[in-house]
Amino acid sequence: MATPLKVAVIGAGVAGLNAAHELQRESHHVVVFEKSHRLGGTWAYDPRIESDLLGLDPNREIIHGSMYKSLRTNLPRQLMSFTDFKFSDKTYGDERLFPGHQEVLNFLEDFAGFFELTDLIRFNTLVTRVEVVDSEIIEFEVESVTNGLNSVEVFDAVVVCNGHNTEPKLATDIPGIETWSKKQMHSHNYRVPGPFQDQIVVVIGSGPSAMDLSREIATVAKEVHMSSRSPHVKVSKLEKFSNLWQHAKIDCIEKDGKVKFEDGLSIDADIIFHCTGYKFHVPFLKTNDIVSVQEKCVGPLYKHVFPPKLAPRLSFVGLPDKSLTFLIIECQSKWIAKALSMKLSLPSENEMLRDVEEHYRDLKEKGLSEAYTHSFEFETDYIDWVSSQFGIDVEKKLTDMFKYIIYCFMSGNIDGYMKAFSLRYGI
Repeated sequence: MATPLKVAVIGAGVAGLNAAHELQRESHHVVVFEKSHRLGGTWAYDPRIESDLLGLDPNREIIHGSMYKSLRTNLPRQLMSFTDFKFSDKTYGDERLFPGHQEVLNFLEDFAGFFELTDLIRFNTLVTRVEVVDSEIIEFEVESVTNGLNSVEVFDAVVVCNGHNTEPKLATDIPGIETWSKKQMHSHNYRVPGPFQDQIVVVIGSGPSAMDLSREIATVAKEVHMSSRSPHVKVSKLEKFSNLWQHAKIDCIEKDGKVKFEDGLSIDADIIFHCTGYKFHVPFLKTNDIVSVQEKCVGPLYKHVFPPKLAPRLSFVGLPDKSLTFLIIECQSKWIAKALSMKLSLPSENEMLRDVEEHYRDLKEKGLSEAYTHSFEFETDYIDWVSSQFGIDVEKKLTDMFKYIIYCFMSGNIDGYMKAFSLRYGI
């Protein structure tokens, strides 16, 4: 039997809690570092916003959460469960199939309490450095700050679970936008629609958050104009709204301050609202260039989890997007825990590197940039592959549910997909 390891888990959100659970199940000694006073990560609503609404000032007080007050899940409870702790079996005051964020936070708190994870968490503790110790046996120094006091500890392994919805990614490639004199903000600092009262707003982005927030802002704003990079978008007014329009990509910010779209229309806007996603941000990681962190790519990582040179002692959980996040996190966490327990083996370093290089080649052949490295485009093949490493079959019903929801999105049934899902599955 393998010797239990001392493992540091960075973050106590969905990924960190699940990683801690699976590591504990394998009898490893786990310490979870959480800079907030509470668990939950992005699901812990924080009404505060940053002083710099675009998130450019490196000296600003960084607010981890990007949750807005009215947010509901865009996946049903069944797809936000763990195999040994079902969200679909529980309610905490919000019985809706697609509940609000507080219900999810209550579920995570219940999960942590049930599996006795809370005692593993060091709250109000910011990790400032994770550095590989140069020795024949890979170890890591973890430096942290708690209430102004620094400490350094050595760990056998580190699992990075610090999330990726905190560091704003901006639309900086629009001519004239950097010198535009009026208000700009990123969705990271959106909480309620009040600040948009009677304003003319240009929303950059076409993802779920852009769609959701544009509709909410339109309830108080004078006009809302959504801008999409898609070449197929034509200017149109959205149904059910008298003040919400869809436009093509922004062409430029004109000298008189008007926002000009590629469809030829110009808007004299009050606010430019960036719903443009986030960058990966792991400022504490020091690996002598073994692992690089770019805007939307951490690498090289074997199957989005292990840096080949440091595997399995360093790992990442929860990087993939556009897929079944909770299920991916659970599968990755099980894989990491069992690899550290030597209950399953990883390929050689060279084999893992070849796999990573093949993934990059596939992206290039498809004409995709490194920004798509961890994007699964709603596919479930990866979940099947990872779960097969430790002999667990994912319920086909879950993947079928997910595929149906994606079908609703793709077919344009955005407003009615929650109702359509309930009717299809009789829930």
